[in-house]
Amino acid sequence: MKPLYPVFLKLEGREVVLVGGGAVAVAKLKELMAAGARVTVVTPEARPEMTSAPGVVIVLRPFVASDLDRAWLVISAATSEINRQVVAAAEERRIFVNAVDDAESASAYTGGVFRKGGVTVAVSTEGRAPALAGLLREGLEAVIPDEVDAWVALAGALREQQRLARVPMAERRPLLLRSLNRLYEGRGVEVETPA
Repeated sequence: MKPLYPVFLKLEGREVVLVGGGAVAVAKLKELMAAGARVTVVTPEARPEMTSAPGVVIVLRPFVASDLDRAWLVISAATSEINRQVVAAAEERRIFVNAVDDAESASAYTGGVFRKGGVTVAVSTEGRAPALAGLLREGLEAVIPDEVDAWVALAGALREQQRLARVPMAERRPLLLRSLNRLYEGRGVEVETPA
């Protein structure tokens, strides 16, 4: 398999279909709602936490291919047989599908994700070892400092200044590093340049 192309999606206001009604589907629903997606859940049986989710459309029946006709993204957290049906329908419509626990069939994978202070980090093992992605995510989360929100604010302001001053791209990172180090002057901490 070729390496994956990592991407973050703006789902706010966009149609996403979630197939399945189990615990994994509930967790996926929470993530989709947090991203602002307009979610339609297709499942013969839905858990109470799904049916009480505000703004979510619940379709209580088995999946049919036309469920995907307006979707931007599909997540199938159902049985292997249903996942295969969803993948086939998504492929026909050129829609990316995350088939949970079916890396062979999926065209999109979710990773181990954490958010801290305006930074989102996602780790993927290309669908081969999701538990390892979770462990790596935990390790990275422990390394990212709690004050990363100050880093984001500084980097955003500096980016705008550099853009207006037409600072060449090759010069921007070293300037950012110097600015970040100024946050720690007098505290004996230095942000190091990655190797």
